[in-house]
Amino acid sequence: MSGASDEERRAEGMAIRREVLGDEHVDRANAGVTDVDRDFQDFITRVAWGDIWSRPGLARRDRSIAVITALIAADNFPELPMHFRAAIRNGLALEEIQEVVLQAAVYVGVPKANHAFKLLKETLGA
Repeated sequence: MSGASDEERRAEGMAIRREVLGDEHVDRANAGVTDVDRDFQDFITRVAWGDIWSRPGLARRDRSIAVITALIAADNFPELPMHFRAAIRNGLALEEIQEVVLQAAVYVGVPKANHAFKLLKETLGA
């Protein structure tokens, strides 16, 4: 959102965040915000969701592929279930997510992919 105010970026970011992650997740996250992490949550909403996820260069399903791969590569497994569900919401089929995890195995390691597959089965009942 080039040239947008912080408030416009925040509003766009919150709308996208809700579309991608679902109202239930966002409401739960917002309910847990305190003075300790209020600025951080605002930053995530404005920058990650309002600036990056709103860009026209990639479709949301493609962004989900990139995010899942990055999370696996960075060993950020606690975030994977949320983004597996988001990927489905963004139009990926379970089979496509499986392919993303399999592809990641080649480039970031079999043990990481093994753990990701475990989480995928737990999250989506696969």
